[in-house]
Amino acid sequence: MTIASSRCLADLCRADFPILAQRVHDRPLIYFDNAATSQKPLAVLNALETYYRCYNANVHRGVHTLSAQATTAYEGARETVARFINASSAAEVIYTRNASEAINLVARSWGMTTLEAGDEIILSVMEHHSNLIPWQFVAQQTGACLKFVELTPEQTFDLAHYEELLSDRTRLVAVAHVSNTLGCLNPIPDIVRLAHAKGARVLVDACQSVPHLPIDVQQLGCDWLVASGHKMCAPTGIGFLWGRAELLRQMPPFLGGGEMIADVFLDHATYADIPHKFEAGTPAIAEAIALGAAIDYLNQWGMERIHAYEQELTAYLFERLQTLPNVTLYGPTAGERAALASFTVAQVHPHDLSTILDQAGIAIRAGHHCTQPLHRYLGVQSTARASLYFYNTREEIDQFIVALGEAIDFFGEVFA
Repeated sequence: MTIASSRCLADLCRADFPILAQRVHDRPLIYFDNAATSQKPLAVLNALETYYRCYNANVHRGVHTLSAQATTAYEGARETVARFINASSAAEVIYTRNASEAINLVARSWGMTTLEAGDEIILSVMEHHSNLIPWQFVAQQTGACLKFVELTPEQTFDLAHYEELLSDRTRLVAVAHVSNTLGCLNPIPDIVRLAHAKGARVLVDACQSVPHLPIDVQQLGCDWLVASGHKMCAPTGIGFLWGRAELLRQMPPFLGGGEMIADVFLDHATYADIPHKFEAGTPAIAEAIALGAAIDYLNQWGMERIHAYEQELTAYLFERLQTLPNVTLYGPTAGERAALASFTVAQVHPHDLSTILDQAGIAIRAGHHCTQPLHRYLGVQSTARASLYFYNTREEIDQFIVALGEAIDFFGEVFA
């Protein structure tokens, strides 16, 4: 499939995203901040409105019609998530507010109760803060130690270094599937195989992969996987943890309250089975239902088709960026990778670039992207990041390159 033929995907879907039709500073909006959060299609907006208009009620606890409708939609969305990632059962899908909460759930429920002094947790230098700080907490509380996989010269996950770090004391490996800064696609099946050979568990941060390519937890082989809905066309405030049923059943509850119980007495309680054991209190009902609607929408186009289109867009983006002077790109520039490009321009702060581009109606991200240790490792304070989704177009890339080139010329004259 060539970009000329596959670009029709954006042409077909853009009308479903009303926000993309607006103007910013009297320029057509070009939204290149999709790694931070994606835009929402009408199908998702309508799902939210329909819940509140037609069957707003609490789930599970009522026998009246509205509660039954809400429960059916809420649990139906869980089934949709399970099918989307090929989980063995919908009971393996735990709703959370976001991926950060999902990682904290595993860290508190499994990590705090399982790990001991001298146990080893392997992460990588590219991890998002959400997949770093919870494990720092665990290490501080249990005496476990953190070890970090470094990068290859191509700025990808160094599998050889990872093998060197693995030991008989390795208990957990927690890694991103796709780096939100480097864009590299990490070799999860190999990471899992090597970890399991040492008896270690593996958690995968899939925030930057679930929205963009087909995910099959059975093929990946990991023990837990987390994602955030807002990066995959769903609302904010909803995400999920997938875990192997036998592991989830062994883990104690993360939060206490209503819904997660079987029987309650004044001095003790017994707990519900998964998934409800980990879902205390009234959940984000509308958001969960809309997450299901978002997945239905993605499935309408097909994840293989979305991934193929984004791969072509990404190749074009890098091709165009490499024509500009004084631009340094981070992460691999060829092969299969995420639809994002992090870069710096000599002598120009990324925040200044972002401000200038915003005046042209172009939204990019500037900063450390919640990967401060990675930026220190790379020797830069911050980077600019343009991140794409399937509703973006080659024409938008062309306009971005023109505006970025003008910004580079402007700052070149300033620093001349």
